[in-house]
Amino acid sequence: MNLIIEQGNTTTKIAIFEKGRLITTFVHKDLNVPVVASLFSDYVPEHGIMSTVTDTNQELLEFLAGRLKTFILLDEKIPLPIKVAYRTPDTLGKDRLAAAVGAHYLKPGQDLLVIDAGTAITYELIEAPGRYLGGNISPGMTTRFKALEHFTSKLPLVEETDAIPPIGTDTKTAIQAGVVNGICYEMDGYIHDLRLKYPNLLVFLTGGHTDYFAKRLKNIIFANINLVLIGLNRILEYNVENKESSSSRHTFCHPIGIAGTEQH
Repeated sequence: MNLIIEQGNTTTKIAIFEKGRLITTFVHKDLNVPVVASLFSDYVPEHGIMSTVTDTNQELLEFLAGRLKTFILLDEKIPLPIKVAYRTPDTLGKDRLAAAVGAHYLKPGQDLLVIDAGTAITYELIEAPGRYLGGNISPGMTTRFKALEHFTSKLPLVEETDAIPPIGTDTKTAIQAGVVNGICYEMDGYIHDLRLKYPNLLVFLTGGHTDYFAKRLKNIIFANINLVLIGLNRILEYNVENKESSSSRHTFCHPIGIAGTEQH
């Protein structure tokens, strides 16, 4: 059983996997030792991985290293089941990397585009042999709405709705149609252009706005809101497999990120 922790800027997703299958997920506003410790009363994970975009909590890291047979704090030094061609791996978002791994795990041997629609919209390209080439970053839907309100004197802050017209008929719908339709054109444009080079390209859509955009895109996609968690689990399993095959032992040392404890 595996414990997966994805800590973002505002919330943390926690998942339990068993034999490659997602058992359950939780979302927490605050991540600390009591929150994680409570999971051990209901589940018995042996291995764990944590990905974070914020400062790490040393007390929490030491707790996880002490409770788990293997614990990984994901960074650019951790071995991966894909090759990374990104020129600055130390600046590569761990959620972007995990999503790429997750897509390759679900559809191995395929050229892949991963679109993560959240606070930012990211585009990740993975070639069939499992080579991550890199990707692009643009503002997400909510970010665009907020930017228009913040950087102008008269435009209001609006939110997305289900019914978006092709052309706005007032200021509110003009903003909604401009942002939402603009994102759809952007996504469809990336898919169209990349398929000129990769004709059999498969597309994954993930992130907080997965369902919202999945029904609006013209192209056929695989929508999976848990793609990052799946990728983190695969990274963990890959390292556990390598650790067991080599019979190696690691000592917890932040920020290297791998911990192992002797089992008696």
